Parts: sequence; structure tokens; C-alpha cells
Amino acid sequence: MSNQPLSTSPRHKLPFPLLFLALTFHLGSLTSPANAQKRTLPAASADSFSIVVIPDTQTYRLQNGELTNAIFTRHIDWTLANLEKQNIVFVSHVGDIIDKNIDEQWTVAQQCMNRLHDKVPYGISVGNHDMTRAGDSTLFQKYFPTERFANYPWYGGCYTPKTHGVEVSGNNANSFQLFSTAGIDFVFLHLECNAPDEVLAWADEVLAQHSDRRAIITTHMCLGPQQHPKAPNDYMDAPKGRMQWKKVHGELGNTPEQMWQKCFRKHANLSMICCGDQSRSHSLHEVALGDHGNQVHQVLSDYSTGWLRLYRFHPAQNRVEAWTFHPNNEVLCEGTKFVPGAEGHQFEFAFPLTESELP
Repeated sequence: MSNQPLSTSPRHKLPFPLLFLALTFHLGSLTSPANAQKRTLPAASADSFSIVVIPDTQTYRLQNGELTNAIFTRHIDWTLANLEKQNIVFVSHVGDIIDKNIDEQWTVAQQCMNRLHDKVPYGISVGNHDMTRAGDSTLFQKYFPTERFANYPWYGGCYTPKTHGVEVSGNNANSFQLFSTAGIDFVFLHLECNAPDEVLAWADEVLAQHSDRRAIITTHMCLGPQQHPKAPNDYMDAPKGRMQWKKVHGELGNTPEQMWQKCFRKHANLSMICCGDQSRSHSLHEVALGDHGNQVHQVLSDYSTGWLRLYRFHPAQNRVEAWTFHPNNEVLCEGTKFVPGAEGHQFEFAFPLTESELP
């Protein structure tokens, strides 16, 4: 069975929402250029639900002596204001929650995520900036420990190291969440950047134990330059796909390619992997085949300029729409410096949600 990507979003045909965008482009051509830039995120249909994926939130600024993160704050503001309108059932953070691994930034990050508490289930992937190069995530664990989530029925649990202390990989650095919506049961794993073998073995157990649930994984690194860039331009211009290099955990760490081969490909219920990490890629979408013939959609979103990603699930149609928009005004992303064209930011894909569609 080949494990090479089947397709990328720019090569997709024009299903909805691209048909929506194409029609809007046509209508926009009949009006002024200013009006043509005002395509906005539509409200969710009654038979759909949404998952918000927050990209890397590393834009901390000192303003009037106070550390702030305006982009992070806007993402949370919009999410809370649209829980009902967009039927948001889960929020996932792709990691690199902070830029510098210091208490001051973690305090701001915790204040932002605190606002989701008691409002909507959520999970966080630990990025390379959220730990030391050796994989010590002590500060993440200080601000987002297991006990923070233990009383929530949707919190499934976390990996607990067997051979060393919790400072590496433990105490919620790798976690899973269980939730149900529209009669569909989900298991959602949040795995740290370059997760070691022991963590992947735990993830195998979780996915196998919940094989009757649709599985989604968020892990910080997945798509980007396939080989470790040797020059700055390589981050933009070198061939991209599932990365074959790593940043943290030293010899114990696994590259995204190794995580796929050792764990992800083996699980028939896995259909989606969310990631960030690559602010010079912005957005990527590739499809790989798992060992059981299941399509696994790997989706990267890392904008650093305020764009937010929402995935809208349509159970009756077994499909998902990806919408990228700005939370200030819900204007859709029509293209960026690194990914020109709306089709790299607004796309859709098949996602098995009914029993008849499962492998």
C-alpha cells in the first residue's frame, strides 16, 4: 500500500465551498475591487458542526508595561462569541502556544485559554517552543496540568512516563479527549512535537481502545519542507510534504514521517491530522492512505498574522469544509504571500462520518 500523498488542495476540483468562492469571485467582478474583498464566513447550517483550530500563537507584545497577545485574544473572543452560530463543539491548539518558554508568556496564554473553560472542550499540542530542546515541558505542565482537566467528562487522560519523571512528555503534555455530537463519537489526541516511541505506543493503545470512534490528531509538526532547510529560502521553496526532520527530544524524538510510519498509518479510524509550526508555509493539505485504505487528511495552518481556521463537518454528506478567515470581521483569506489564491485556504474534503463510509 502506497503511503505517498494522493493530492493537495490546490489540485482539487471545485466542490463547495470553492463553488461558493468561484461564484462570489464572478459576482465580485461586476462590482468594485473594494466590494470584491468582502467575502465573509457563512453561518453554519443546522445539520453541521464545527471544530476551531488555533494556529501558533507566538505574537506576544509589551504594551504600556504589560505583556499582551492581541491575536490570541481575538481568536478566543471570536470562538466564544460564535459557539452557537457556528455550532463549535471542540477547539484545538496546534502548539507553539508561546514564543519564549518563560512564565510571563505562559501566564498570558493561560489567561486566554481559561476563557474556554466550562464553555467548550479543548486540547493543546505542545510545540517545540513550549519545551526545551531536550523535551522538558515543565512550564507547560505548570500552567496546563492534568488536574486542570481531570473533572471534565470529555477529558480522556494523558500519557504518564514509565521510565522517567513527568517533566518529559508527562502531566498532560500528551492527552486525549472524548466527545460526541450529532450522534457521532470522536477521540481527539493531542501529541507533543516529535513525540518519542513510548508516547507513540501510548497513542496506539488509545486509538485501539477507541477504534469505534472517529479519530483526529493534532501534533505540532507534520507538514512543511520535507528535508531540513539548509538556507532561508528552503522554508518557502523546497519540496513540501510530511517532514523528515525534527527539532526536539534529541535521539528519542520522532520526525513527522516516523510518527506516521510507527503509529498513525496503522489506525483505520484516523481521518485527520492537524498541525502548525511552519509560518513560512501558512497552509498545506495533503492526503495519505492508511494501512486499512482510510484517507488521512493532513492539514497545516500557521499564519502568525491573525487568520483563524475552522473545520465545518457535514455528517449527512460525509464531508468537511475548511474555512480560513480573520476573526476581526470574518473576511475570508483570498491568498497570502506564500500561498496565493483562495483555494489554498478555503477547501473541502471527504470525511467518513456515517457507518457506511468507514473502512
